[in-house]
Amino acid sequence: MRATRKLITVNEDLCNGCGNCVTGCAEGALAVIDGKARLVNEVFCDGLGACLGECPTGALKVVEVQAEDFDPEAVVSHLTSQGRAVPDHMPDPASLRLSLRPVQGGVAPKPHGGGCPGSRTMSLKPQGSPCQQANVPTQQSGGPSNLSHWPIQLRLVPPTAPFLKNARLLLTADCVPPSYPDFNAKLLPGRVLLLGCPKFDDAQAYIDKLAEILRQNPIQDIAVVQMEVPCCAGLTTIALRAAQAAGSAVPIETIVITRDGQTQAHGAGGLPRFAG
Repeated sequence: MRATRKLITVNEDLCNGCGNCVTGCAEGALAVIDGKARLVNEVFCDGLGACLGECPTGALKVVEVQAEDFDPEAVVSHLTSQGRAVPDHMPDPASLRLSLRPVQGGVAPKPHGGGCPGSRTMSLKPQGSPCQQANVPTQQSGGPSNLSHWPIQLRLVPPTAPFLKNARLLLTADCVPPSYPDFNAKLLPGRVLLLGCPKFDDAQAYIDKLAEILRQNPIQDIAVVQMEVPCCAGLTTIALRAAQAAGSAVPIETIVITRDGQTQAHGAGGLPRFAG
């Protein structure tokens, strides 16, 4: 049934496709499709605007329009089909028939980028102890992963994620993992990875996100790993400015990786012993 009600709208000229609004929408009403946030189906949107505060560019707005009524049961089916958690305020999934039933307007399109179920926050279990992981020969393919959590993109990690408590952060430029062969074995064990690009992404948004992480969590230290190229140097500045904004004295160390995969320079004290 169509009626006048509140609904989220997206200004595509302002949207940068960061996906923050996707993780901020508990009902799964938004997805990043073709590089822009889009409303998946109007029946999934309750019009309350919980996602507004997640948008760094002001692309989201709640307006009153003619739209189909909000459908909680359709939301539960939608979330369940994607393997996403159903909020407590929604109907009990066990009481519903949760086949992917069509909703008015058709079945929701599968989201791309930040709109996939993989944006859910989760902790992972690294394979083996940090010492065991560090002893895996670097030339061995298919070695154990030391990744301890998901998501790993800084812009998608919520400051309230449980894996941030008492964490040792590894703030890493996107280009580092494919450039440094020993990244997984030598740098990642015992660290919470946060990936980002200081050249192409919004530096101020990174500063704000990292500052909020520092405010809400007792972070032990931050290791910044960046490439030798000039555009990468901003990552250390982002970490320093975030700590200043949060009023945090968290220790920050920088490691620089060359384009041929060598350690070129690092902060005082040498390369951190991330493995046990």
